[in-house]
Amino acid sequence: MKPDNVLSMLGIAAKAGKVSSGSFLTEHAVKSGGAHLVIVAENASENTKKKFRNMCEFYKTKLAVYGSMEQLGRSIGRKDRAMLALTDEGLAKAVESRLLQKSTE
Repeated sequence: MKPDNVLSMLGIAAKAGKVSSGSFLTEHAVKSGGAHLVIVAENASENTKKKFRNMCEFYKTKLAVYGSMEQLGRSIGRKDRAMLALTDEGLAKAVESRLLQKSTE
């Protein structure tokens, strides 16, 4: 199994202190304008996906649905996470480009 570039980048962002995770912190990052990319787990509830889809659309923040709650949590050194926000623009763009690469594979 080859390493997942997206999850690796999330780990780098977490070590740099540029990740807000969990519902409250992710929502705060979006509403305060600090979030550049929100990632919601594929196995998060439909209500959670809808809530963050609507919030990101309203605040004009990019959103991706990727990975499982277990994968997102593990990638940032935490327990399961249904969502997280990248608060660094450069890292968010790097993750976004890797997500685009994955979607074309």
